[in-house]
Amino acid sequence: MVIQPMNKVTRSYRREFGGAMVAYVVVLPASLNIIQAHAQAPWRFAVALAPVIPAAFALWAVIRHVRRIDELQRQIQFEALVFSFSVVALLTFSYGFLENVGVPRLSYIYVLPLMVALWGIGVAFATRKYQ
Repeated sequence: MVIQPMNKVTRSYRREFGGAMVAYVVVLPASLNIIQAHAQAPWRFAVALAPVIPAAFALWAVIRHVRRIDELQRQIQFEALVFSFSVVALLTFSYGFLENVGVPRLSYIYVLPLMVALWGIGVAFATRKYQ
């Protein structure tokens, strides 16, 4: 496999997405600490949602990146997203039925990391397909 140098689009994406993720890593523990210290404060809901702000910037970086990439890269991303969506849909649908027979409920917070992980796996498979 030949490693190609990063182009301008990739550098821009990594800078935007990376900055959003650094902000997320700072905001998340800060919000958790503030919530624990002020568990009954009326503004705790706003603080609990604070990590969504850098996550939204990360989402915006992904959207901008997909708009800038070429058709082959878009096809790879599309196939990866279809794979991720399909597997997460099947897993959550199946788990929902298992909850009816006593399996413990899972928090929704696990769905996004699962989607992202499977998206990454899908990118790897789709990239390999087009090499």
